Amino acid sequence: MARHEVGLRVPHEIVIGNTDVEFRITADGELLGRIRISRGTIDFLPYRKKSAYKLRWKRFAELMEEYGTRVSPRDPR
Repeated sequence: MARHEVGLRVPHEIVIGNTDVEFRITADGELLGRIRISRGTIDFLPYRKKSAYKLRWKRFAELMEEYGTRVSPRDPR
């Protein structure tokens, strides 16, 4: 199974303003792509691609509820 890495260290809550927050997503040390989070959308830009896939937050929530795996809020893995 691939080992995925997502890293972020934040000591307190951050409110996202007009600048996107970007996460690099890797699997077994290879870059899969980047996730960009903004006030209005979440985007996934696959590695070596020029176009991103964008979802508005409401649609993202619907897809997570339909296709995501339910876990306890105390164990978000």
